[in-house]
Amino acid sequence: QVQLVESGGGSVQAGGSLRLSCSASGYTYGSNCMAWFRQVPGKEREAVAAIYTRDGGPFYDDSVKGRFTIYRDTGRNTTVHLQMNSLKPEDTAMYYCASTGGRWCAYRGRPSPPSYNYWGQGTQVTVSF
Repeated sequence: QVQLVESGGGSVQAGGSLRLSCSASGYTYGSNCMAWFRQVPGKEREAVAAIYTRDGGPFYDDSVKGRFTIYRDTGRNTTVHLQMNSLKPEDTAMYYCASTGGRWCAYRGRPSPPSYNYWGQGTQVTVSF
């Protein structure tokens, strides 16, 4: 059974930092093709960052470039992190980890939710003024 489990969300003041983690289990290719999305009530789920195995990337939404970093855990190839620095109130959202489940993937433009087959349950990030 494929499972993605997020951790690391919480509440922080503007300018602070959080690190989200996503651990995958139940399929072969672990952290190969994973992404972070976020969603606020009443809005569509949007891509924040994504990581690939070839041809370009990582992807970052313009709103987080220079502040967020997506990377694979060096010790565990089934885990991806999202380091979030200089957080802003507009970063407040439910953050979801997603995976294609595939062995190979390449950057082909802005990630879209239908491209990802597996999803975590979400972790809330709240940034206050």
